[in-house]
Amino acid sequence: MSARRAGIDVGGTKCLGVVLDDTGAIVQEHRLPTPRGPENIIDTLERLAGVLAPFDTIGVGVPGLVTRDGVLKAAPNLVDIADFRVGALLSDRLGVKVEVDNDATCAAVAEWKTGAARGLTDFVMVTLGTGIGGGVVAGGQLVRGANGFTGEIGHIVVDPDGPFCPCGRRGCWERYASGSGLAGLAREAALAKRVRRVVELAGGEADLVRGEHVQAAAREGDHDALNVIDTFGRWVALGLVNLTNVLDPQAFVLGGGLAASADLYLGPIQQWFTQYLYAPDLRPHPTLAFAQLSEHAGAVGAALLADVH
Repeated sequence: MSARRAGIDVGGTKCLGVVLDDTGAIVQEHRLPTPRGPENIIDTLERLAGVLAPFDTIGVGVPGLVTRDGVLKAAPNLVDIADFRVGALLSDRLGVKVEVDNDATCAAVAEWKTGAARGLTDFVMVTLGTGIGGGVVAGGQLVRGANGFTGEIGHIVVDPDGPFCPCGRRGCWERYASGSGLAGLAREAALAKRVRRVVELAGGEADLVRGEHVQAAAREGDHDALNVIDTFGRWVALGLVNLTNVLDPQAFVLGGGLAASADLYLGPIQQWFTQYLYAPDLRPHPTLAFAQLSEHAGAVGAALLADVH
């Protein structure tokens, strides 16, 4: 009998559940809105697991700091969540073991086992969405760290005097190199009376400028929008270089919402990466690949956690 592996990805607005067969193919999926508060989230996860049943194993990916025993210690983008015992509480409800890890780590597992990083032994997953998440595979092993917190790369501080981050500190990398960071760079340019076309696409309101407005103007060839893209690529490259100096990966796999417009960013990222990298002419450069599993990556990786924990 073939095994059924269930996985659930808890996002800021929705919980996406999938079931995989022995080949890793998705044979079932279902989604429910993400509620507020830990008790309501557990109720939703139990309900979603009921829809996905029967299954042989189940895993859950959640955003934030996740301990090795499945406690969500902090989650800046979920309301009223701290020291949330996701694994134990859901295990009690379902009567089975529940694997739990960070959502971006789950995405890394998915791309490693079935996607863009298949066959690699050393890579870093970088999810560029509203914030930045990460997952690390080194020496053919998923890296979790002493406490389970490896991969919080979005909160590397690149400017201690920079803008406030939802985590409570200033100048985190994700304030510059995420989707919200791109929009912030564009709004700064708009207030300085640049990016006129970007503002037009935002209905004439600088405060309403979003990343997609920058992308649309850049695709039209707008010079100012392309300058914003270049600045954004510089910030992305800065973080990737720092990670390269620490981890020496074969590749970076870039995922999240911005990966859909990879063609706009790849050139600037590669150009700035070479300029910032230590001894760029004397070492191999990691490749830049783009995620293949789209919105399913977190749920698919959660379903595969039992294979790598």
